[in-house]
Amino acid sequence: MKNKEQFIEILSVNISKEKGVVKHPVDEVFITECGIDGDAHAGEWHRQISILGEESILRFEKVLGRKIEYGEFAENITSRGLELKDCSIGDQFIGDEVVLEVSQIGKKCHGDGCAIFRQVGNCIMPVEGIFCRVLKGGKVKAHHKWQYIKK
Repeated sequence: MKNKEQFIEILSVNISKEKGVVKHPVDEVFITECGIDGDAHAGEWHRQISILGEESILRFEKVLGRKIEYGEFAENITSRGLELKDCSIGDQFIGDEVVLEVSQIGKKCHGDGCAIFRQVGNCIMPVEGIFCRVLKGGKVKAHHKWQYIKK
């Protein structure tokens, strides 16, 4: 039996000029072979783009007791439609122009050494955020849908 196709919807695309700070939503981004053009995390490494799901954010809002804004956990892309923490390294997201490959699940938490942790009081990226490397670049904006391919 063939697996049902799964998709994520892009809710927001977010950038920052500095690392370790909250990212701010923008109308659209251009993804190059090194990540999002104009974002501090772009570069020749395995964590070029970070994605955090609305599913994780909503759970964390209940714990925190307040609304979380898109980009507040320094994610480049805020999505809906898939529990990203259940992805595996090598899985892919395929959009009209873009192909990303999951390269890392979660990350080390820097605690008080991180401006986001100090501002928000906790962070979900270390457990539920994912990181991707770019296989194919292109333009991305909110409301785009990407197919999820489990490897």
